[in-house]
Amino acid sequence: MTARGPYRIPSINALISFESVARHGSFTRAARELATSQPAISRHIATLENRVAAKLFERSPSGVTLTEAGQRLLDAAVAGLSVIHAGAAETSRLSSGKQVVIACVHDLSHLVVFARYNALKHSLGEGIRIRMLTFRNNPKDTPIDPFADVMLIWNRTDQASVALAGDTARVFPEEVQLICSPEYAATHAETLGGPIAGWGALTFLDLRRSNLGWASWSEWFARAGHPAPPPRYEAFDSYIQVLEAAATGLGIALGWRNFMGRYLETGAVVMLDDAFVEFDGGLFVTLTAKGRTNPAARTCFSFFKHWAQQ
Repeated sequence: MTARGPYRIPSINALISFESVARHGSFTRAARELATSQPAISRHIATLENRVAAKLFERSPSGVTLTEAGQRLLDAAVAGLSVIHAGAAETSRLSSGKQVVIACVHDLSHLVVFARYNALKHSLGEGIRIRMLTFRNNPKDTPIDPFADVMLIWNRTDQASVALAGDTARVFPEEVQLICSPEYAATHAETLGGPIAGWGALTFLDLRRSNLGWASWSEWFARAGHPAPPPRYEAFDSYIQVLEAAATGLGIALGWRNFMGRYLETGAVVMLDDAFVEFDGGLFVTLTAKGRTNPAARTCFSFFKHWAQQ
């Protein structure tokens, strides 16, 4: 087929933002769906309106509605995006069997998948590529099908219903421990050796954004007791950053048993107790509809399902 173009069209991100705003009638709900901020959505719409030289929405206190020009653009955008989506899906389908596409949030790709990447490659065998689709928000809330074969999702769910699903299994439970750098532990040894009520002068490292269902500091304090004065938090954008902050001595972090292996092995962080606190969550692996037709994806699913035996 002969290549065509160049196509002088608005950016895909702007068109996707436009379609989401039109469907929801709200900039805020569109931002939530696309895991971005309302100002970012507003900038996309402003850029798009400048690009097409037309007003696309009527704003009101109750939300936004399409103008006549907006409706015309929406019809064209939905048609075009649908064709692109279908084409990408077909391309992905044709590559099935030669690769496995794993979808998860960025932190899980680094702390879980790459922690045992060589073992996973060995399990899949020669000639099978591993591709990662990473997302800022939880894949269970992200329309990733039909591109992914396997999803890793942090979730809190009833084990009985999961067992009935067949293509979903828990990889490991949620077990949490307090961690910090050896230097921080030594500096604050007297305080840390006392009751939690006296920990008010310490710094607690936290996630700035939603933690996707992982246990929070408030849940941990509800189990262990509250420091006084109220905790002083320092927040970061990802759990990897939280771990790095703990390793550099900035404060105390919540440490998940299966996330902090190399930090413990290298001595970058130490645990403040011998016992882990177990919460209701855990990491789950799901085989998608596309993955069910891909033998390599089934092998990948089995690898994560039997994580504890690896």
